[in-house]
Parts: sequence; C-alpha cells; structure tokens
Amino acid sequence: MNPVLQLGDRTLTAAEVLPMLAEYQILPLLIKEIVIDQAIAQIESTPQEEKLACEQLAQQYQAQKQQGLSLQQLNTMAIRQLKLEKFKETTWGGDIDSYFFQRKSQLDRAIYSLISTSDIGIAQEIYFRIQEGEQSFAQLAREYAQGPESQTDGLVGPVELQTIHPVLAKILSVSQPQQLLPPTQIGDWIVIVRLEKLLPAQLDRSLRQRLLNERFSTWLQAQMAAQNWQIQPSAITTV
Repeated sequence: MNPVLQLGDRTLTAAEVLPMLAEYQILPLLIKEIVIDQAIAQIESTPQEEKLACEQLAQQYQAQKQQGLSLQQLNTMAIRQLKLEKFKETTWGGDIDSYFFQRKSQLDRAIYSLISTSDIGIAQEIYFRIQEGEQSFAQLAREYAQGPESQTDGLVGPVELQTIHPVLAKILSVSQPQQLLPPTQIGDWIVIVRLEKLLPAQLDRSLRQRLLNERFSTWLQAQMAAQNWQIQPSAITTV
C-alpha cells in the first residue's frame, strides 16, 4: 500500500487517512472547498486584478508575520479569493439593495436602558419611581437590576435588534426615544425598558460586504447539504 502522508516518523496510507478525514469531520471542509472551486471555475479576472490581490495578501501575511507559505501558495490563495469575491458580486450584487431592505429591521441598532427583575412588585415600584422622577433610571438599575445591566447603570448597546429577544426588539422598534415602557414579561424576567436612541442601518461598504457574505454562506450551506458523498470502499482496499 502506497503511503500518502508522512507525519514525523509515522507514515500513513490511504486506508488510514481516508477514515480519519471522515472521523475528524475534515471531509466536509474539503467538500466545501471543492464546491467553491466549482463555483468560481468560470470567473475571470484580469492580470492587473490578480497582481493587486497578490500584493495585498502578501502585505497582510507579512504584517501578521505568518510563515510557512511559499510565494506561489500565497498567489494561488489571493487569486482564488479574488475570484470568490467576484462570484459573490456577480451572483448577488445586483439585488443586494432589496435584500438590505428585507433585513433592515433586524440590522437597525438600539441604545436602551433596561432593568430586569424576577419580582413583579419590585418592577412596578421601579416603574413608578422613574415615571414620577423620584430616582433616575441609572440609580435604580444599580440598586435593583438582576442582569448584567446592573454594572452599566442599566444602559445597553448599541446592539442590533436581531441579537436580542424578539419581544424586546419589537418593543424598541416601535418606541419613541425616552419613552418609558411599563413592566413587561419577557421569558423569566420582568423588564422595564426605555429607548434611548434608534440607529437605523445604512448600506455602507462594510454592511454591503457583510450581506454578500451572508447570501453566499446561505447558498454554500444549501450546496453542501445537497452533496451526496461517501468514501468508496475500493479507495481503501485497492491502494
């Protein structure tokens, strides 16, 4: 049997390596890269684009002081990444505006004040004290909040609405700044919340790239799920 991998003093054959790839969940990573290679196979790039991509990646690796890769390997990686980004743009760039508006309500960010407690009586008392101006939200958060907001005077954010509890996100999305909301049950907690500021998402360059990556990731997962792969017994027994 022919060896396929030399690891120190140990020589591994295909009969050993292939089952290990499956056991250690490395095969899905390999299949992912094969799917990407197939997707970008027809993507074209100019010599100028490739040169710039290679220079940028070389600078990045030099800045990070990463060693062990030859110049040829770096160039191959750079050109592959270039073609992948062009594939994303070609496939989803044309409708990224409409996708942004679909996602915008989740991408908006909020800064808000929060006090969470498990006691409805205390929650009502806190609400009336804030409403009547007897104590500030920050003072009461330090004294009564049972969540991590007790360490920040009740202030949370800015955070994307999609990252918080859907009920709380809905409340914040329809609130006006400085509007104090009455105690609300969210999961196991009673919360008093006040929107400080809503920060609408804007489709800048960074967010656009993030959405392209998101569309690509969704597509890639679907492609991976559709792959019907298995290790052929003959690949092990005949090598």
